[in-house]
Amino acid sequence: MPVAASAIYFLNLRGDVLINRLYRDDVGGNMVDAFRTHIMQTKELGICPVRQIGGCSFFYMRISNVYIVIVVSSNANVSCAFKFVVEAVALFKSYFGGAFDEDAIRNNFVLIYELLDEIMDFGYPQNLSPEILKLYITQEGVRSPFSSKPAEKPVPNATLQVTGAVGWRREGLVYKKNEVFLDIIESVNLLMSSKGSVLRCDVTGKILMKCFLSGMPDLKLGLNDKIGLEKESEIKSRPTKSGKTIELDDVTFHQCVNLTRFNSEKTVSFVPPDGEFELMKYRITEGVNLPFRVLPTIKELGRTRMEVNVKVKSVFGAKMFALGVVVKVPVPKQTAKTSFQVTSGRAKYNPAIDCLVWK
Repeated sequence: MPVAASAIYFLNLRGDVLINRLYRDDVGGNMVDAFRTHIMQTKELGICPVRQIGGCSFFYMRISNVYIVIVVSSNANVSCAFKFVVEAVALFKSYFGGAFDEDAIRNNFVLIYELLDEIMDFGYPQNLSPEILKLYITQEGVRSPFSSKPAEKPVPNATLQVTGAVGWRREGLVYKKNEVFLDIIESVNLLMSSKGSVLRCDVTGKILMKCFLSGMPDLKLGLNDKIGLEKESEIKSRPTKSGKTIELDDVTFHQCVNLTRFNSEKTVSFVPPDGEFELMKYRITEGVNLPFRVLPTIKELGRTRMEVNVKVKSVFGAKMFALGVVVKVPVPKQTAKTSFQVTSGRAKYNPAIDCLVWK
């Protein structure tokens, strides 16, 4: 398994090292100088988050006014490295009261060093769950005065949480009222030709849950998945085309989901963590019903003028409605003057993004 990091650096916008941790001895402690010289001073920070300099790879991400830089000298798992950075920032925010910036790092040097020792070992990520780490790293960080998030009290029985089979949920939870909230957030990505034909279309979605349940509940989630709805024999005995089923292409589950049961029974069974979490992510490429149809017409009136006519039609049923609809029409950067005629809503020209924004 490729490593995720040989060293990690936290830098401010000037390039000064706020804090760093070396996990392997295959990189030197002065590697951050190469990052400052070849990337920060040449103003190439926004071009690509992965760079190779002198046999070492640099992965960097900006969070607030802090650059987090990961250095490796061998073949590395890039997606694992960036996932580690995202989870580590979420962990630091949980300790710092929701803030992660240069001041938060300077006020919590000792706590950050202790967390960096726990969340990665010899370049391999370990447990990054805030709920579990707070059980045995009980030191409280210096909280931001602008944070409205209340401080969480540590819970005993840390050994069971770290070594048990259900490490994401502690025992002994009791609620007067058991509640489960579920939200499905989907994003439709569409590419159409100038003639109106669909070139590429896919839907990416995620299921967010918020659970306040007592004990150790075992939940099951039913989906109208093409595989999960029917047995294999029933699928083979009838035509494959059907409007009642949806075929999921790529699915990613939270660690609480029982994958063995999903592979055998095609049901999403899980013991949920306490509070809010992302249960699963998925992608769909077939059978996508588009919510809108956009019909643009562009005419060039001479060398310095153009006329854009945009029609938006809703495709969904009459009982449904859309909120916050925004249409952005890109225009040339040299645009000096615009005029609008809209049938509903309002429109304006935004020169910062070179677009006509119709709300």
